[in-house]
Amino acid sequence: MGNTDKFEMIANRYDTSERIQIAKVSSDAIREYLVDANRKNAIDFGCGTGLVGMNLLNDFNSMLFLDTSQNMINQIKQKISDFNIQNVDTLCFDFEKEGLSDLHADYIFMAQVLLHIHDVEFILSRLFDVLNEGGHLLIVDFNKNEKVVSDIVHNGFNQVKLTDMMTKIGYRNIQSKTFYHGSKIFMGQDASMFILDSQK
Repeated sequence: MGNTDKFEMIANRYDTSERIQIAKVSSDAIREYLVDANRKNAIDFGCGTGLVGMNLLNDFNSMLFLDTSQNMINQIKQKISDFNIQNVDTLCFDFEKEGLSDLHADYIFMAQVLLHIHDVEFILSRLFDVLNEGGHLLIVDFNKNEKVVSDIVHNGFNQVKLTDMMTKIGYRNIQSKTFYHGSKIFMGQDASMFILDSQK
């Protein structure tokens, strides 16, 4: 997945107060869309150090933390060990390189992950295959932001265009809304974040 090498380098100092705060508002936003989740299994896709997923552990029956960065996964393993967490697993894996036919989930959520993915449609298609019938993919990311100029990340997303792309893949019941505005939260720029809920 995009920018894995950069995440490998910053894993052990990733959990800043700003990132912890953004993770909290992101997990709170995701929680609003969960239905009977305590009987469901989830994947925190592109989990980083697990800041969002750790906030949602008690909402699900079980959770898989998945990331392309082994150092990020190592950080999560340390947290799991420190807090003696039972209902979780970890996986270092890159969906952009290969598929996992035996991996399935009722909920997949990804927070500020899509902007790092080069081929968005390809990954969303792969995640569609992972979802159980009736399962949900929840995306938290930045709205399109023309002030952000970068050759390593997308400068956010247009909610309508993203919805159209996902509809073509087969996602249904798609709903999205902007839920957060923050100062200098996206590449040093003021930005807003949206949440999108979709179903297989």
